[in-house]
Amino acid sequence: MKTCHQFDTVRAEYEREIGFMLDHAQRHEGRPAAKSSAKQAASTKQRMARALNSHVGRCPECG
Repeated sequence: MKTCHQFDTVRAEYEREIGFMLDHAQRHEGRPAAKSSAKQAASTKQRMARALNSHVGRCPECG
């Protein structure tokens, strides 16, 4: 599937944010902050999927 520059940019931003959260969770393993960060990462993955899905639906270059 060929995607546009905006798709790649949005995806990279989300993946960067998810990476920060997972790194934080790993650094603070066993603490409540780690559990919270891991949950946020999971919900951010879902938000990323929704955002990219809707982008593909309305972008003439990606669709």
